[in-house]
Amino acid sequence: MGKSAMGKSGIGKTLAISFLASGAPEAEAARAKLVARYGNVDPERADVIVALGGDGLMLQTLHRTMDAPKPIYGMNRGSVGFLMNEYAEQDLPTRLAAALPSIIHPLLMRARDAKGRETSARAINEVSLYRQTFQACKLSVIVDDAVRLAELVADGVLVSTPAGSTAYNHSAGGPIVPIGVRLMALTPISAFRPRRWRGALLSDRARVTIEVREAEKRPVAAVGDHLEIRDVVRVDVETDHATALTLLHDPGQPLEERVMREQFGA
Repeated sequence: MGKSAMGKSGIGKTLAISFLASGAPEAEAARAKLVARYGNVDPERADVIVALGGDGLMLQTLHRTMDAPKPIYGMNRGSVGFLMNEYAEQDLPTRLAAALPSIIHPLLMRARDAKGRETSARAINEVSLYRQTFQACKLSVIVDDAVRLAELVADGVLVSTPAGSTAYNHSAGGPIVPIGVRLMALTPISAFRPRRWRGALLSDRARVTIEVREAEKRPVAAVGDHLEIRDVVRVDVETDHATALTLLHDPGQPLEERVMREQFGA
C-alpha cells in the first residue's frame, strides 16, 4: 500500500496496519472495531503493528517480531499499560504518523545448564537468576572477564535494560535507567552477602557473566523475560546491538517521559 508524507514516526498516513489483541474480551472487541474501520493485514506485510492489550501483549509482540522488527504502537486494553498509548478509535493513521519512536535493544542471554546444554534467548526487560529451593544462591559476578564479586549470597541477581528498569529491577531496589542511556542495571535480589551491595550500573557494551557456585546443593534458574532455564551453572548476558526494536508513543507521552516520571513517583 502506498505511503503519503512521512510523520515524525517515519510512517505515512496511508499505510498497512496489522491489529493484534491480547485475547481479553475488551481487547478483542476493540480489534474488531478497528479492523472494520481501517482494514487489517498480516504482521509480516504491515507497515506498523497496533497491539491492543497491556504490557504483557507488548512484550509478546516485540518477541514475535524480533527477527524482522516492525514499529509497534500499543493501545491500552489491559491493566497497567505502561508501554501503551490511550485507546481511541478515531484518526488512527494521523496518530501513527505523529507518534514519536523509541529504539530499544534487547539483552542476549546464553545459559549453560548442569548437563552442558546451552540455550540462547533475547530479553527486552531483564535476565534474572534466582534460587530454585529454600537455600540462597551462591554466585560469582564477572564483568568483561574480571571477577567483581567472588561470592554473592542472595535470592538471585538480574541484569536489566533501560526499558525494563522500571519493572522487576525497580521492585528489587535497582535504579531506573533513562531510555537512550547506554547502560545496563545489575541488581541483586535480597542480597545477604555482601549485605551492603546494592548493584551496579554498567556500560551496555559490557559482558556480564554469572557463575553458579555449589550448583547441585543450591540450584539456580535463569529467566529471560518469559523463557526459563533450570539448573544453570553459567549465564552470559550482553546487549544485542544488532537488534533494534521501535515503540511508538503519542507526542507528550514518549517512553523517555514515562520513565522520567517513574523516577519521581508520578
